[in-house]
Amino acid sequence: MTQIRIPAVFMRGGTSRAPVFHRRDLPLSRADWDPIFLAAIGSPDPNGRQLDGLGGGISSLSKIVVVGPPSRADADVDYTFGQVLVGEPVVDYSGNCGNMSSAVGPFAVDEGLVAPSGSRATVRIHNTNTNKMIVAEFPLRAGRADVEGDYELLGVAGRGARIRLEFLEPGGAVTGRLLPTGLARQALPVAGLGSIEVSLVDATNPCVFLAAAALGLAGTELPEAIERDRALLNKIEAIRAAAAVAMGIAKTPEAASRSSQANPKIVLVAPPADATTLSGTFVSAGAMDLTVRMLSMGRPHRAVALTAAMCTAVAARVEGTVVHGVARPPSASGADVRLGHPSGTIDLAARVQGGADPIAESVVVYRTARRLMEGSILIPGSRVRNA
Repeated sequence: MTQIRIPAVFMRGGTSRAPVFHRRDLPLSRADWDPIFLAAIGSPDPNGRQLDGLGGGISSLSKIVVVGPPSRADADVDYTFGQVLVGEPVVDYSGNCGNMSSAVGPFAVDEGLVAPSGSRATVRIHNTNTNKMIVAEFPLRAGRADVEGDYELLGVAGRGARIRLEFLEPGGAVTGRLLPTGLARQALPVAGLGSIEVSLVDATNPCVFLAAAALGLAGTELPEAIERDRALLNKIEAIRAAAAVAMGIAKTPEAASRSSQANPKIVLVAPPADATTLSGTFVSAGAMDLTVRMLSMGRPHRAVALTAAMCTAVAARVEGTVVHGVARPPSASGADVRLGHPSGTIDLAARVQGGADPIAESVVVYRTARRLMEGSILIPGSRVRNA
């Protein structure tokens, strides 16, 4: 059977990459999407390399994006994100990707879905995974998204045009509540480990936070060191799976490990500390307010997933959380939260109303994005219904 051509644009968004599809070029039934996306990315691949597709064998390079007309009156476009598992035939739509969110506005402008005028664009994006709104602002050049600029995004070589992303009312994106269990901190029963003190927070994406020290870590370990420790990874996955059940994301820990690997993400936190990045650069404790190490789909990130970074910034402003307990207090009201991660630091602005039932008003972060390739993705005809 011959291969089917499906138009797509391959884009970098922040520290991730993904093919971006028009909704109009995909089957009407979403039930027919997954085989196409799995073939496009090259999953499942028992070798973990995704050589038969556009994926890169790690979670930040195993993603897809769909953009189409808005289904809400206050949005310019709809945006759907899919996390493609590397080793299993699963596309997870349970949460959003902050990094790839930065590519949606430029894609919408360059593809003519939005027609801004002047030197800057503002695109209101409805993320269908979370039913939340994102406002993207970025410079234009000759009516298209500008890619040239002086903003440096750690983890990405070179500099680019800065994209401002404001995630509105990010609390309860997946579970419906900023604190899914109603508690800022709790003892989580974990099979084989006993009770582990955690904070379960859902802002842009759900995360489970625990002190790195609870696992015997300093919090400054680089990803390779964590990845080599299989016993440690098994403990972390057991905690994550138990948290998924407590947050209502999965019915059992087994189900969480099988089909809900993308959420919740797990974040190990520690006080600010001198550290060396993956590039060998020294970062002082004074340059950060919190040390974080984030894992997704069973593997430590070389930086920090943007949605997890935003959730961390919100959690740092919620009194009583594990994150709030180890973070440096803000120097002033509304000050950024500076996270130290394996590739450097990232600054975020989180606005949270305190009280017994805190409310996350918004989170702002900055990214860069670039259109890398445009054309068609070839999909074996057997993967496309009615091909």
